[in-house]
Amino acid sequence: MTLLNHRAEGPSSAPPLLLGPSLGTSYALWDAVAPELSIGHRVVRWDLPGHGGSAAGLIRAGATVGDLAGLVLALADSLGIERFAYAGVSLGGAVGLHLAVHHPQRLSSLAVICSSAHFNGSRPWEERAALVRREGLAGLADNADARWFAGDFTVPRLVRDHREADPEAYAACCDALAAFDLRDRLTEIAVPALLIAGREDPATPPAHLREIADAVPGATLVELPGSSHLAPAQCPEAVLTALRAHFGQGASRGMAVRREVLGDAHVDRAQDRQTPFTARFQDFISRYAWGEIWTDPTLSRRERSMITLTALVAHGHYDELALHVRAARRNGLTPEEIGAVLLQTAVYCGVPAANSAFATAQRVLAEEDGTP
Repeated sequence: MTLLNHRAEGPSSAPPLLLGPSLGTSYALWDAVAPELSIGHRVVRWDLPGHGGSAAGLIRAGATVGDLAGLVLALADSLGIERFAYAGVSLGGAVGLHLAVHHPQRLSSLAVICSSAHFNGSRPWEERAALVRREGLAGLADNADARWFAGDFTVPRLVRDHREADPEAYAACCDALAAFDLRDRLTEIAVPALLIAGREDPATPPAHLREIADAVPGATLVELPGSSHLAPAQCPEAVLTALRAHFGQGASRGMAVRREVLGDAHVDRAQDRQTPFTARFQDFISRYAWGEIWTDPTLSRRERSMITLTALVAHGHYDELALHVRAARRNGLTPEEIGAVLLQTAVYCGVPAANSAFATAQRVLAEEDGTP
């Protein structure tokens, strides 16, 4: 099967984030945002059929947003991505809403930017599809700046992409917008949802995003002054700030797990010692070690404690070992089980390492029991 053209950025082990484009643009729409997001995510941005590098034959007349969502899922499957965060602009946002309603098990969170649960009825899109099939895209591309941007702002690359898109594929995307209306399904969306509106957007004005935010439980709405329809291009810093806060929820989840395992006293001390120099490292720990690894249900916390004890002994990190002996007790390991783990390290990590580990663990367990 031919896949959507795409670009992947960021570490392959990072949480995946898929970015969807607006009608008439390519994945270059995300040029000012994706590199920053890729610091903490495996970012995959994709092109609509007939746009950028995607084959026009991936879509046909009478297509639906569901068809486009299916292409996105096929792309994710090909990359080995089961569950992902998603952000999309306009038609790309509609794809995100469809995924959240029809494939909720695939999404971890959702951001919908300058989009809608409907696009002002079918007639305008039917008329645009007919115009493009009859006359091509030159006329629409000439007026792209007025539809896409506020003031005198422009992005020549995106206007060129609009002009060079395949007319039939573009028209088929118009067919998808004409048929799209999820207003009666919005209350079913259960993933964390962020809505971003451009205050000067004539295509999907803030009222459209407000309608979604009012219906989706727990949704957040952000309005961007000075932004029109292609917010990631015109206001990249504002969009980046909103997306980082939304997709960074792993940090808050991780902090909760960190406190459960290590205890409030230790975490409070670490937070008190935090400086601007160490802040990003503390965020890294909360987001990845605790928000991604320790929350993975594949292994129990008991099992993770045993693995952690072994790794710390192997590398001689005895201060950290003391901390994780206490954590192991919170995670349900008995002193006998901790002893058995350390005994095994004598075989695989060496007797001197195990000797130091037993001394550290004995001291911690004595403190825990209140014995001298």
